Amino acid sequence: MQFIGNATLLIRYGPFTVLTDPNLIHRGGEVTLGYGLTATRTTDPALDAEQVPRPDLVILSHDHGDHFDAVAADWLDPGVPILTAPAAAASLEERGFRDVRPLRTWASAEFVRGGVRLRVTAAPARHGPAPIAAAMPEVMGSILELWADAPAAGGADDRLPPDVRIYLSGDTVFHDELAQLRDRFGEVDLAFLHLGGMRLMGMQVTMDAGQGVQLINLLQPRLSIPIHYNDYGTSSSTLAEFVAAVNEAGLAERVRYLRHGDTWPLWPGVARAAAAG
Repeated sequence: MQFIGNATLLIRYGPFTVLTDPNLIHRGGEVTLGYGLTATRTTDPALDAEQVPRPDLVILSHDHGDHFDAVAADWLDPGVPILTAPAAAASLEERGFRDVRPLRTWASAEFVRGGVRLRVTAAPARHGPAPIAAAMPEVMGSILELWADAPAAGGADDRLPPDVRIYLSGDTVFHDELAQLRDRFGEVDLAFLHLGGMRLMGMQVTMDAGQGVQLINLLQPRLSIPIHYNDYGTSSSTLAEFVAAVNEAGLAERVRYLRHGDTWPLWPGVARAAAAG
């Protein structure tokens, strides 16, 4: 896994190349957030669009410009499968993308290639508390499960735990429905948390440092990695605040911090070994 910036991750596992929330504009570029609102990028992505390997599929949490920008839209093959929330799917189809797959919460899509099986399940997410969530775009978190031996879906082997299980929070605030993730999926190897504490009309619409720690305590992933916290001027909760909250909660050994461009290995057992010390 390589951290490109904001919520953009490049995940490579066996024959699969997965790109999340493609945001490839450079520092100084402006993106739209809806309702006439814009945001200006304050960092550069680790890779230019032409340096990013062509993905086999894209996972898009929602259709905000800091998650899917004009550079990415122009660069992506219009036939690439894009898994996203239903509301974003309609917008992408209008822009000419031909293989958009809307996933409602707990729905899944599966891919098998070269002896590796990938299952993506839509996880609950809310882009703000109830008073403002209705005005925000529908958001999708994701659970990615990867099996190196590609067990047949629905058969006895389907009960085998995956070699790697990854959670992408999407732009969400902490809410009660997230507790179902642990019940449905058990232990997560890697959790990527969208932080930043963005506020709109005085209300928080992404997790801040405290809510990030709450989610770690709730889900108990083997390792957590914060993303989406410093690329736009819309953030109100800093990485330093999250580090302090993590340390105060006694979770330092279960969190890793990546700079833009840093990589983290995903082969089976790596997260387990790292979390064990």
